[in-house]
Amino acid sequence: MQFVTYRSREGERVGVLKDGVVHGLDEGVRLIDLLGDDGTRLHSAGESALRDPREVLQLDAVSLAPPIPQPPAVRDFITFEQHVSGTAAIAVENATVPALWYEIPTFYFSNPHSIIGARDDVPLPPGCERFDFELEVAAVIGREGRNLSPDAAADHIVGYLVMNDWSARDLQWREMRLHLGPAKGKDTATTLGPALVTADELESRRSGTSFDLTMSAAVNGNVVGTDVLSHMYRSFEELVAYASRGTRVLPGDIIGSGTCGSGCLAELWGRNGIDSIPPLQAGDEVTLSVELLGELNNRVTTGDPLQPLRARRHVSDACPET
Repeated sequence: MQFVTYRSREGERVGVLKDGVVHGLDEGVRLIDLLGDDGTRLHSAGESALRDPREVLQLDAVSLAPPIPQPPAVRDFITFEQHVSGTAAIAVENATVPALWYEIPTFYFSNPHSIIGARDDVPLPPGCERFDFELEVAAVIGREGRNLSPDAAADHIVGYLVMNDWSARDLQWREMRLHLGPAKGKDTATTLGPALVTADELESRRSGTSFDLTMSAAVNGNVVGTDVLSHMYRSFEELVAYASRGTRVLPGDIIGSGTCGSGCLAELWGRNGIDSIPPLQAGDEVTLSVELLGELNNRVTTGDPLQPLRARRHVSDACPET
């Protein structure tokens, strides 16, 4: 099944998407409220909506919110080798993938308060001059788990959706020189959608570590990159297991695959030169699509002005010489 969250006059509502038609559930039901078990509650609600919908709407006529508007947590991994090698070349010519990448499925926490829908506008981050997209697929956690094995983790994934991890590259590169991780470079927006597609819908396409699904990224209608989801170095089950190591994953948590090969401008800058393709500007439209999961189509808009911080002296400048 495919579940969407859409905006109505009464607020956000959940619906089941079938053949381009949204079948609405009861008002007040959130998608995250239907998670927490083995998927029985979610599928039962979906079947009920298909039999007796509270309203029926064409998908093109609704405003799509993120399927889960404010996830408990968003963990974004980096699992495509081509992306790692391409972006590394920005800093070092002919750079190779670090050996440690093959050992640790590393991730960072993104901002659960900046999630936007599949067709929402995305503002330029304040002070950003090199705005970028990242084409990913994310797994959604269906029930709580802790310290899971990869085999056990499979039962904790309720479904998948398309993810765009918007990136302010110039801010990201500068702040990561402090050896901590991306902060404002990844803080403005993450697109999730258009629908939560339940895991059973993808099983027939399972291949290698993942699924045989074509992924495509376009800017203003021009395709700039394609890949296949099964090129992931690690499986989603491994990512969930690592995320749960020594802690909990909760229903509604988002586990991002990381950017696919040629799924962002930064990789093209690394391979072809920093001026080979321009960064995103206000007015650009970014379309990301994944077979069976659907399409994100977001327009870049002018963002908030940069509010400068107060100037501070270096500590070394403030201390008298001894």
